[in-house]
Amino acid sequence: MTRPTRGRLARYGFAEGDGGARAADLLGPDGLGLWRTEEQEPADEAAGELLAALSRAADPDLALRQLHRLVEAERRTGEKPGVLDALAADPGLRRRLVAVLGASSALGDHLVANPRQWTVLATEPDGLAPRADGRLDLAAAARLTAATGPIPVLRQAYRLALLRIAAADLTGGRGLEQTMAALSGLADATLAAAYDIAVDELPEGTPRPRLAVVAMGKCGGDELNYVSDVDVIFVAAADEDLAAATQVATRLIHVCGLVAWPVDAALRPEGNRGPLVRTLASHLAYYRRWARTWEFQALLKARPAAGDLALAREWIDALAPLVWTAAERPEAVEDVRAMRRKIIDHIPPKELEREIKRGPGGLRDIEFAVQLLQLVHGRGDESLRAPGTIPALRALVAGGYVGRADGEALLRGYRFLRGVEHRLQLQGLRRTHTVPTEPDALRWLAAALGHAATPGRSAVEEFRAEWVTHATEVRRLHAKLLYRPLLESVARVPAEGLRLTPEAARHRLEILGFADPAGALRHLQALTGGVSRTAAIQRTLLPVLLSEFADAPEPDRGLLNYRQVSDKLGSTPWYLRLLRDSGPVARRLARVLSSSRYTADLLAREPEALRLLAEDTELTPRPREVLAEGFTAAAARHADPVEATRAVRALRRRELVRLACADVLSRAGALAPLTPRTADGGGRLPTLADVSAVGVALSDVADATLAAALRTARAAQPGPPGLRFAVIGMGRLGGRESNYLSDADVLFVYDPPPGADERAAGAAAHAIAEELRRLLSAPAPDPPLGVDADLRPEGRQGPLVRSLAAYAQYYARWSKVWEAQALLRARFVCGDADLGAEFEALVDPVRYPADGLTREQVVEIRRIKARVETERLPRGADPATHTKLGRGGLADVEWAVQLLQLRHAGRLPALRGTRTLDALAAARDAGLVDPEDAAEMAAGWTLAAQVRNALMLVRGRAGDQLPRHGVELAGVVRLLGGDDPGEFLDEYLRAGRRSRAAMERVLDAPA
Repeated sequence: MTRPTRGRLARYGFAEGDGGARAADLLGPDGLGLWRTEEQEPADEAAGELLAALSRAADPDLALRQLHRLVEAERRTGEKPGVLDALAADPGLRRRLVAVLGASSALGDHLVANPRQWTVLATEPDGLAPRADGRLDLAAAARLTAATGPIPVLRQAYRLALLRIAAADLTGGRGLEQTMAALSGLADATLAAAYDIAVDELPEGTPRPRLAVVAMGKCGGDELNYVSDVDVIFVAAADEDLAAATQVATRLIHVCGLVAWPVDAALRPEGNRGPLVRTLASHLAYYRRWARTWEFQALLKARPAAGDLALAREWIDALAPLVWTAAERPEAVEDVRAMRRKIIDHIPPKELEREIKRGPGGLRDIEFAVQLLQLVHGRGDESLRAPGTIPALRALVAGGYVGRADGEALLRGYRFLRGVEHRLQLQGLRRTHTVPTEPDALRWLAAALGHAATPGRSAVEEFRAEWVTHATEVRRLHAKLLYRPLLESVARVPAEGLRLTPEAARHRLEILGFADPAGALRHLQALTGGVSRTAAIQRTLLPVLLSEFADAPEPDRGLLNYRQVSDKLGSTPWYLRLLRDSGPVARRLARVLSSSRYTADLLAREPEALRLLAEDTELTPRPREVLAEGFTAAAARHADPVEATRAVRALRRRELVRLACADVLSRAGALAPLTPRTADGGGRLPTLADVSAVGVALSDVADATLAAALRTARAAQPGPPGLRFAVIGMGRLGGRESNYLSDADVLFVYDPPPGADERAAGAAAHAIAEELRRLLSAPAPDPPLGVDADLRPEGRQGPLVRSLAAYAQYYARWSKVWEAQALLRARFVCGDADLGAEFEALVDPVRYPADGLTREQVVEIRRIKARVETERLPRGADPATHTKLGRGGLADVEWAVQLLQLRHAGRLPALRGTRTLDALAAARDAGLVDPEDAAEMAAGWTLAAQVRNALMLVRGRAGDQLPRHGVELAGVVRLLGGDDPGEFLDEYLRAGRRSRAAMERVLDAPA
């Protein structure tokens, strides 16, 4: 009985099932003649050795198919196939050719199309492997191809050299660094050959120009991969060379595109908008005046490649002083921040975790950190001026700028990731940096990288485990690489291999944005000095925290705030443990402390509130009823009204911490607190999703504070039994649009008990209101909640408290149109709910007049609006960027909406609301406002409200003016999720102009 063919061949790694049958056919008598189908064994000893070689290929089936195709191609030429005999006679050739055929379908296809070219992989007569250093062998290429002409021959020579490099790489003949150097050398040789072709094609009589081709990027760093653009810069010696040099450069780019890969000259001054070739003098002028930090960073890898090599060296030497002082330029800090932010830009989210180049823990993380450290420290240490990532990293370790263990971990990660990149690109000779998801492709990749199955784990699982290990380590070290040596330099404890001098530490802090590096070093020393457990934990935490501080407009303030919090809590057992062990708490704290003086001041007074940062649910606004109950219960526990109010203010302070932290973090990416998943699996949203939610949450806190303070005031000033008293919210409190700097605008209303003396009841009500204001205005470290009753009838000249009947009499006889406008936001806040409802019913006919407004009243509102603009805007204020009274800001939109309410809410109940955006939407739905105008006003109001809140959070003090430059503008932009302050300011001005124009159309509409 014949044993099954498939099972025997599977031992050699060939696929089972239909694939096994295919392998048997290709190997059998009608194929390569390497397998005896009857005996189920290799045809002879040489066949057995070849089968063993195929079994070691990354993909044995691919190697077999390609080998069969190669033999068939030889047969079609009419010659006796020689490859099988050569494979039997030359073990080195067998190892190299099979490795290539199993790892690269593209190179296999090339060999099939050119069936004699496998001979370049044969062992040399002296027994050595063929040379694989990237040199071109144009003579061999001309001999092994029927093509003629310099460009086709160059293309074949390039492929032959690439074939030799790949074979040496796949069989262990060359390590990663040798392979990258060989690929870079091949690029140099190809550029030089293309240069010669281009020069030879110049019109007769054209003088040969002095033109240098400078390698940049990976090629310049001698770390090119298999498939990549080759970055270059073209330099001409003088103006008279420019015309011919541009012809040569243009032709060189074209030739290289036909032969090997695209040549990319976009790193030149002005990028693709600038001239392709510049003179040496023109380059120097540009870099001295216009170049950005990233352009100097790119010059770290500049290297002569082709053309006039002496001119290239002269160009590099002339620019070197500028490169090594780039970190001192004023714009360097912001440029570095921008480069760090853009590290993972433009990667589709579904590919981010599979990206080995730009994804988290990828090659870009390593390259960026190394180049930044070179820029900072290379100005004083010439040993760091190496163009390649690996030599530069080794130099940083040797110089004490990076710890030995960290450096070795990054080297291992870099080698692994570059190895993965090489195998991915070699397979199809396509530019890719994305690990595949298909099972077969993953199995091939794992085998190509040398991974084998272990007990309980497949080769793919082994590969994934190693990948995750390296990516995690690189991600962890990315920040640590920049910041840990700073800590070691001040910690006064032994540090393995680290010798960062105070001067070097100062330079590093300067480039990371610290304005006072000496002060920052003192803070670090105070936090990490000594051998205590606390200092050790701080040394672990601070690299991540410093990374967050460095991203902020004022890193010094973030570090100072952190030291102050640590000084207050450092001895408590839970503090550092919480930061170290509780997920995002440390980074959230760093973000908050470096972004918001308001929140940092609150935390300085209430440091234990930072526990809120541990859970998303703790950064969710509390419902109004829960707040009111908690605040009132806290007040009830104290008989002394001052102590009761102190307890209420402490709760208010904690709620403000909760809201401010949630607001600051809401646009902080992965740090943002999110709502729980809904039952239907819907997406999670930030716990404070927009400025309207912030306004509601702050108003709820103010309501609860007033309710508890009113209870305390009534206990201290009881008044006659049955006296009803209520607080009515006005302004932003009434509209539930409070911000961080809002006072509580209120009206006080009372109703005397039946039969009571009116004067005595009024005096008692006045005493209650005065006590409430006194308790909440008492000096305290908390943000004040001013109680402002100036919107009452007759303003400050009128009584502080009126009875319901007195309000009715006043509004019936004396009310002005501006008072009706103010009442549009009147809302019951606390006290006697029935009295509050009666007051709202009383004022409804005033604020929602049944017949709308007369022409005279509309004119009066327009007159008051114009007067407010001219008289209330602060002297020197910029009306274009004043969030409250500026063009298209809060007041503009609110006046337009309130005019619509006064004119139409009497007949349209949908307009009867206290919130601006709700009333605007109702007016739009009722056809009172053009939808585009409504959208422009809503956008203008929302952006102004966001900026006003952000200004308070950033500055820690009240202010309505958005600055046009400086750290406060940068802080506002960062807080609102932007990157570019200039772009943000342009957007604000644009939104204001559109909102203003829409407001004017509403205000000027016919009465």
